[in-house]
Amino acid sequence: MIIPEYEPSETVIIMDTTYFRRNFGVMVFRDAYRKNNLHWRYVTYETVKLYKQGIRLLKLKRWDIKAIVCDGRRGLFKAFPGIPIQMCHFHQLSIIRRYLTQNPRLEAHIELKQLSSALTSIDKESWLFALDQWHLKWHEYLKEKTMDTITGKWHYTHKKLRSAYNSLKTHTPYLFTFQDYPELKIPNTTNSLDGSFTNLKSKLRNHQGIKDHMKIMLTDHFLAK
Repeated sequence: MIIPEYEPSETVIIMDTTYFRRNFGVMVFRDAYRKNNLHWRYVTYETVKLYKQGIRLLKLKRWDIKAIVCDGRRGLFKAFPGIPIQMCHFHQLSIIRRYLTQNPRLEAHIELKQLSSALTSIDKESWLFALDQWHLKWHEYLKEKTMDTITGKWHYTHKKLRSAYNSLKTHTPYLFTFQDYPELKIPNTTNSLDGSFTNLKSKLRNHQGIKDHMKIMLTDHFLAK
């Protein structure tokens, strides 16, 4: 693991992991205010335990962590009691697209995708009201079931729509943290870090075929800059 020596201060931490290939990636913790990467480690896969260890190390280095921006991995929201958590809007929209596709055709799907897209351009109260209104309109539709003609078992007809709605509902307490604490200037996405990951992978593509230890050396140099 790498922990560059920056003068500790108060900050908001953006944290995420990118993979070079299956079971080989780098987990990074970035100072949202100064755009410095404060800590990174190479991982086979990302876990809540590793994220907790990273935050604990930064605290030991006397960083005053005011908030965290993350991708919403299961368990992360409860892992840092006392620290406000912001769910990355980009990752939330990616979840919705995965369930509803990029261009849904059914009315309920279209409306929910449009509502999701409004996350970045609407205030918290208006968005929560709109989500409740959507659910009020479509709650009977969401409860529809279909019987499997082979097994004879019933299942929800619109499973992906239900999953998309449940994702929004589950993440609702963390989607507007940046509005709840305006004085902290919390980013509503991990885009600062994701953009860095894109640039890193672009540079690594110029060195295709190099061994893992060389990828690590190049990555360390890139992230330290």
